[in-house]
Amino acid sequence: MHTLDFEAIGTQWQLTTAAPLSPGTGGAVTELVESYDRTWSRFRSDSTVARMAETAGRFELPASAAPLLRLFDTLQQLTGGAVNPLVGRSLEVLGYDAAYTFQRSGPSAPAAAWDDTVSWTADGRGTTLTTSAPVTFDIGAAGKGQLVDLVCAVLDEAGHREYVVDAGSDLRHSGGTPLRVALEHPYDATRAIGVLTLADRALCASAVNRRQWGDGLHHVLDARTGSPVDAVAATWTLAPDAMTADGLATALFFTGPEELSRSFTFDYVRMFTDGRADYSPAMAGVLFP
Repeated sequence: MHTLDFEAIGTQWQLTTAAPLSPGTGGAVTELVESYDRTWSRFRSDSTVARMAETAGRFELPASAAPLLRLFDTLQQLTGGAVNPLVGRSLEVLGYDAAYTFQRSGPSAPAAAWDDTVSWTADGRGTTLTTSAPVTFDIGAAGKGQLVDLVCAVLDEAGHREYVVDAGSDLRHSGGTPLRVALEHPYDATRAIGVLTLADRALCASAVNRRQWGDGLHHVLDARTGSPVDAVAATWTLAPDAMTADGLATALFFTGPEELSRSFTFDYVRMFTDGRADYSPAMAGVLFP
């Protein structure tokens, strides 16, 4: 097997392929990641998201924005507004800002209402997003998963059929030997609560310990209040693609799996802060007794 390691969008990536990547394919991955970051990062001053935070208006986005925005449309409806990519300003108030101050600057601030603030249209060439007020996007609920899928598409186009794309807590496997993956305990990174087998699917996880600072402050916020969640500690979801798995891993902090399963097909494990766990029937054997 051949590996390519790099850092992007704030996390460490590893691409594992049965055949080595050509220079052209490696370059295409690098260009894709840079383009995605230049569009969506709220941590760089030259991004489209940075311009959205300065002024309302019309913004031209790549064609790949449409499925991401469509997913957010659905998730914000299913969670009653708890999952909302306009939560960036709420994170900034709590200290998770572009300068990484990790210093709270005020009381928790709810995100702007998605349906009242944003509209968008798409065709085969691109996506046009219109905002009625300056807003700070944070697509962390599903964006890293989408970027995993986009990297997989580059590998597919180059003829790779056996690979693993690993972006920290987001994984996607294709072909070859199934991958055994440990489910990291949210309160002790040296332990696992179980192990599952990943084959031709995506696995995404979200946990309150991943980005944590201060007393009870972390990156999983309820956009309706701007406050960190306190009932669920970690989630893991399996789905056909990483964008969906990533978004559902976030949504499970706020909404029961029964509601989400009306719109999506997935498997899951969810661990609560009191130590309890629930899971879909297909995941019954993956947890340690």
